[in-house]
Amino acid sequence: METAVRKHPDFDSEPSPPLAHRGWILTALMMSMSLAAMDITIVATAVPQIVGDLGGFDLFSWLFSIYLLAQTVTIPIYGKLADLYGRKPVLIYGTLVFLAGSAACATAWNMVALIAFRGLQGLGAGTIMATVNTLAGDLYSVRERARIQGWLSSVWGIAAIVGPTLGGAFAQYATWHWVFLVNLPIGLVALILLARFLHEKAPEHRHAIDFTGAGLMMLAGSAVVFGLLQGGNAWAWDSLPSLITFGLAVLLIAAMVVRERTAAEPIMPGWVWSRPVLLGSNLGTLGMGLVMMAPNTYLPVFAQSVLGLGAISAGLVLASLSIGWVAASTWSGNLYLKFGFRDTALFGAVLMATGALGFVVLPPGPSTWLVLLDQILLGAGFGMLSTPLLVGVQSIVPWNQRGVVTSANMWSRYLGQSLGAAIAGAIFNAAMLDQLHQAPDGLQQTLPHVNDVVTVLQNHAADAELHRYLQGAFDVSTHQVYVGMTGVAIATLLLVFWIVPRHPGTEESPGVVSG
Repeated sequence: METAVRKHPDFDSEPSPPLAHRGWILTALMMSMSLAAMDITIVATAVPQIVGDLGGFDLFSWLFSIYLLAQTVTIPIYGKLADLYGRKPVLIYGTLVFLAGSAACATAWNMVALIAFRGLQGLGAGTIMATVNTLAGDLYSVRERARIQGWLSSVWGIAAIVGPTLGGAFAQYATWHWVFLVNLPIGLVALILLARFLHEKAPEHRHAIDFTGAGLMMLAGSAVVFGLLQGGNAWAWDSLPSLITFGLAVLLIAAMVVRERTAAEPIMPGWVWSRPVLLGSNLGTLGMGLVMMAPNTYLPVFAQSVLGLGAISAGLVLASLSIGWVAASTWSGNLYLKFGFRDTALFGAVLMATGALGFVVLPPGPSTWLVLLDQILLGAGFGMLSTPLLVGVQSIVPWNQRGVVTSANMWSRYLGQSLGAAIAGAIFNAAMLDQLHQAPDGLQQTLPHVNDVVTVLQNHAADAELHRYLQGAFDVSTHQVYVGMTGVAIATLLLVFWIVPRHPGTEESPGVVSG
């Protein structure tokens, strides 16, 4: 029997499904999530060994770009398929694709083959990201979902520590092939648990898949993410290739919108972006993704180059973000049951903005403990913001629309991360160039290229005076990145405040059933 609670208008009091084996299913979901969460970090540490064996140093960045691209553009499609045909078959299919890609990566004979197989992995990872959170919404009531999101969020924190450690160990004591082969036993156990314990009633009527809409969505998403990944790296933002890529993206998005308005069962229905609660939640999640990339991209390098920490210690500083994230995500359930999803998300946005501002006001060469505390505060903001937004949108739609709204929310986060990486890189490079131009005349002849600053600092390949100047330049440049991050965090706070209604569960719109 459920205990009595003070009910808020957002709160859906429907009890959780009477499923005897939810613990085993949650274990399978966490193992599936770990495949996607650990993949980037475990591969990154083995890149020197991979390049040494296969060659193709000029192509190695595509090991990460192709994976991110394939994962991001397929999330909305898999979310729709999960609504049409059920979560279980889609998740099992995606996990099998991921494992096939992992096995193929371990057999790669050159860098081009490895990049192609990484793309296959990304196609499987998109399925995992689209369905794991949707299944959590199916299996657990609104009351329980914050705790479950805390468990799922903990996977990312654990992966931030285990991934680099395993990758380094495999590269140093075994062979880089194991960074891919280690996925196989984890994935197989997850598949066995899903097959054994997850049972869902498949939809009874047949559906017409919108292949045209799916194709346009993949092409449009690919153009956007490809442009963001290459802009500022392979070519300048205002160059002809950049203009062509983003111009093509605009045309494909327009064609996709036209198609989705007429499709019988659109991949991304218009109501996902026209309803205030969904639009505000997706924009809030996109903003969070933007903010995440500043510490994810530059904090480990800052910790090593400016604070003088080792690689493992720098990784632990980054992983401290998960402490606040998991704790706040779990605790957010008590708050949104009492105050509602929107007000709890606003509190999270305030914490996120405060954490971002904390990095701005840190003194030069700050204490490691100050950075750790600020990371925990920033993580608390992420957890308190993301969980109410996700659980909120899941709670106001029926089963056959939960996959679409969940995947739209996850897609917004990954698009935000792609944007955040591009914006953070542009800010950092511009600030570093400015610092190098302002160097004293006595250092001008010995200054490294902007792309070599980190290498010089890591290898201590400069005299004491130049080393101190480059450390200061890196500190200032990172500070500018955090200034931009703070602006995005404040804008995200305002967007959630203005767009998301206080009581989204009381709204009605065509095709959406309020919970």
